[in-house]
Amino acid sequence: MEPRDQSRRQSRKAALCGMMAALTVVILCLGGMIPLATFACPILAMLCLIPAVCEYGPGTALILYGAASILALLLGPDKEIALLYAFLGWYPALRPRLDSIPKAVGWLVKCGLFSAAMAVMYALILHLFRLEAVVEEFAGYSTAMVLGLLALGNVTFLAFDQALARTTVLYQKKRKTG
Repeated sequence: MEPRDQSRRQSRKAALCGMMAALTVVILCLGGMIPLATFACPILAMLCLIPAVCEYGPGTALILYGAASILALLLGPDKEIALLYAFLGWYPALRPRLDSIPKAVGWLVKCGLFSAAMAVMYALILHLFRLEAVVEEFAGYSTAMVLGLLALGNVTFLAFDQALARTTVLYQKKRKTG
């Protein structure tokens, strides 16, 4: 590859990733302003990784995720939303590798990863960071309710996985025709 083409490719990569990182942070910051967006905004923000994964691979997408996570944690008004993204935002970059696992086992692995990420994140929120609003909210929950919420979260995560797969295919089709 010619040095000029290499330079152009690197410039496009930097521009795409910079724009996607900025969009991710904006979406995550909006979550702090819109009631009930605590879970929707991190999911929407994860969609910003699709172009980076499709164009430049999972390594570049993970760097984008890391940069956006740090910016969201520093700039975001709602730390729970930023932490949700920090603990789950890696998923679109690693999803292609997880999809190579047989389907039933893959679902178990994906649910296990989601459950572990949520358990660690909420343990940190409740015991280390002591985000008062979340601590107060969880104080009224029984163990059965927490487990029910985790099960509902797993179902939602698997639905998101399917939506992510379809959105990726749609992006690839549009990219080829556009």
